[in-house]
Amino acid sequence: MNICVFLSSADLAERYTGPAREFAELLGKGGHTLVWGGSDVGLMKVVADGVEQAGGRLVGISVEFLASKTRETADEMVIARDLAERKALLLGKADAVVIMVGGTGTLDEATEILELKKHGRTAMPVVLLNTAGFYDGLKEQFLRMENEGFLPVPLTDLVFFAEDALGALAHLEEGAGVR
Repeated sequence: MNICVFLSSADLAERYTGPAREFAELLGKGGHTLVWGGSDVGLMKVVADGVEQAGGRLVGISVEFLASKTRETADEMVIARDLAERKALLLGKADAVVIMVGGTGTLDEATEILELKKHGRTAMPVVLLNTAGFYDGLKEQFLRMENEGFLPVPLTDLVFFAEDALGALAHLEEGAGVR
């Protein structure tokens, strides 16, 4: 599978980098391709390193103003004109999406794919990896949206919440019929 991962490019604590590294190694060992923002810094670098070291492919989609931070050893690197084009290219190359810890950019990407799913514009599986409870508040907000009628489809049709790397990848592989 081509698995798009939305995540931070910040340098983060081990409580975030350890689980991200574990997911990356599982992804690479599973023969999957990482589709990511293409940066070779912070958590993006941690994940790309893990996938590459485990034998997986790397497909980066960066943006012009971040092109100086791209990973030179990626199997494929595309430079988009702007963030909107970048999101479209990332999703266009993906079979599935995993949302890891991140800031406003990650949240923007996450809401984009969930909005596309809500409107039936994609059936791509989406997993939110809730590392160290990072997304507990967001999960609570999504549940409130569902309970108060703001979501026209069940939350479980939009996103699967995984508490660890193994659960995240297992959900995607089971859904795709991969063992």
